[in-house]
Amino acid sequence: MHFVNAKTILTPHSMNIYRGCTHGCIYCDSRSRCYHFTHDFEDVEVKQNAPELLEEALRKKRRHCMIGTGSMSDPYIPAEKELRLTRRCLEVIERHNFGVTVHTKSDLLLRDLELLERINRTSKAVVQMTLTTADDGLCKILEPGVCPTSRRVEVLCECRKLGIPTVVWLSPLLPFINDTEENLDGIVDFCVRAGVKAIICFGIGLTLREGNREYFYACLEKAAARDGRFSGMKGRYMRTFGLSYEVTSPDGQRLMARLSQACRKSGMMLGTDSIFAWMADFPENPLQPDLFGF
Repeated sequence: MHFVNAKTILTPHSMNIYRGCTHGCIYCDSRSRCYHFTHDFEDVEVKQNAPELLEEALRKKRRHCMIGTGSMSDPYIPAEKELRLTRRCLEVIERHNFGVTVHTKSDLLLRDLELLERINRTSKAVVQMTLTTADDGLCKILEPGVCPTSRRVEVLCECRKLGIPTVVWLSPLLPFINDTEENLDGIVDFCVRAGVKAIICFGIGLTLREGNREYFYACLEKAAARDGRFSGMKGRYMRTFGLSYEVTSPDGQRLMARLSQACRKSGMMLGTDSIFAWMADFPENPLQPDLFGF
């Protein structure tokens, strides 16, 4: 981990307080070389002046809007517990009456749940959580440095209790690994139990490009030494997909149809663009604090 003083924080309404991650997810696209990291991915770059930059940026904005975080790097990496930079940025957002959407895989979000609830009460707050597998054992292989799926579902349930809307990223579903009816149905059941508003799914598969492909294949080899489900998996991927960017499950269409039917039945939104539009939509008449205390 190393610290920098960043020049800017919003691009244009999204911020990454940390650059890099220690979750160790085997499929992480953010490792791709196209993002031009100049340091090891696990050597997280900490934008130590992020709250001050955000304060200045929000003060200059003429219109309130939603501020997003977590698109590239999780705002709740373990170091956040001590650094509290995400917490301080949320306090800035609350102070200026903006909205926020937070994307994470971490239960550390629970620390800031009351703050998010206050933001949601006066404007809008949305919690986004990634779920890839209903099997906690498999989760520890795919996402070794973060809390298991069952714990993330508990976080979603706590959000529901406070009236904070939640969105689940059902992505990625890895061909030959977790692209099964059993896994899909398990995740949907979790979402229904937690009262999730919407599921974002780009299709059944993942993307692999230079940087994250090599890391993914290396992780498959390591997993094969510990778990029979991964035996020969790297070779199977290489034979089936080669150097393809889009790695699509052979059962993709059938599973997407099943997911669509399940979401309609349970009343959850499913898609991409429509959900992003809803999250970005700032309420026209958010509740404003009473300046005179009445």
